[in-house]
Amino acid sequence: MASALETKAKEAYFDDHFELALDLYSEAIGINPKKAELYADRAQANIKLNNLPDAVADANKAIELDPSMSKAYLRKATACMKLEEYQTAKAALETGAALAPEDSRFSKLIKECEERIAEENGELPKETLEEVPTNVVPAKDISSVQDIPDPMTVAAPPKSTYRHEFYQKPEEVVVTIFAKGIPRECVKVDYGEQILSVAVNAPGKDAYHLQPHLFGKIIPDKCRYDVLSTKIEIRLAKAEPIQWTSLEFSMEVAVPQRINVSSVAANQRPSYPSSKPKRVDWDKIEAQVKKEEKDEKLDGDAALNKFFRDIYQDADEDARRAMQKSFVESNGTVLSTNWKEVGVKKVEGSPPDGMELKKWEY
Repeated sequence: MASALETKAKEAYFDDHFELALDLYSEAIGINPKKAELYADRAQANIKLNNLPDAVADANKAIELDPSMSKAYLRKATACMKLEEYQTAKAALETGAALAPEDSRFSKLIKECEERIAEENGELPKETLEEVPTNVVPAKDISSVQDIPDPMTVAAPPKSTYRHEFYQKPEEVVVTIFAKGIPRECVKVDYGEQILSVAVNAPGKDAYHLQPHLFGKIIPDKCRYDVLSTKIEIRLAKAEPIQWTSLEFSMEVAVPQRINVSSVAANQRPSYPSSKPKRVDWDKIEAQVKKEEKDEKLDGDAALNKFFRDIYQDADEDARRAMQKSFVESNGTVLSTNWKEVGVKKVEGSPPDGMELKKWEY
């Protein structure tokens, strides 16, 4: 049964029916969850659909089941490069190259990663990687699949098994998942440059996955987690002392400000123990923030971005997929919420009257 589903999934993939391929691979994995090949192939389908955190998670699972599978490292690197996780991608490529030295794709991608890393470190001038058509709204103005959580995934279930929240210090971010009585061996946590992947598979309970594209970069080697009786506590070491305005990355948030650690310490008043509990009405604060956001008067590009963001926020899963697919495939010239129409074909670009749409040059 699983092999028949796998064959159908591959046929769907080669026919560019990536959503169908994804569903078929998921069914096959449900029947045979120990086959690494299925996870590696589903990772490729997720890459085609821009479900990048999911692709990384599938590639990691394939590597866990079969550490000698070179294409699993290639899938992981491809997704990480799209997420601009070049250090993580390079590490995966180097391992894959050692397993398949005859495959020239590894060496080419390693070189590209090294160039991007050098650019990030200011060692090379920043090159323009893409040309956006004139008078067309750039893709950065709309939330793409890469900007949306997946582990915290784009196709996340409507209700999560466990609740999570985060707080931060100048040097670290602490993520808490409220899960009672979970054995440590049922928890798996992976870190990337800007990715957190958490999987909880406890007997008798629904599987839980948290895979956000993080707001800022972290130092994986300095991150750690603890499984306690009532919660899972994950400590992420910040690569830079910046203020995270959210746990997940988004193009629409303001540029973060560096935290002046010395001034924070100097301005803090000493606190003393008190028997009087401090009560905070978080529901009231959340309602107030939402009201302020709703009443905020914007104009120009900011108003347009808010308009698109509101449409996306209130849309169902199919409408979100349609918006993402139509915007990416049309180079930012079409934005559709009709998945039945968009899902069955490639969306062609439609430039404004009097303009000409040019393909990106690589």
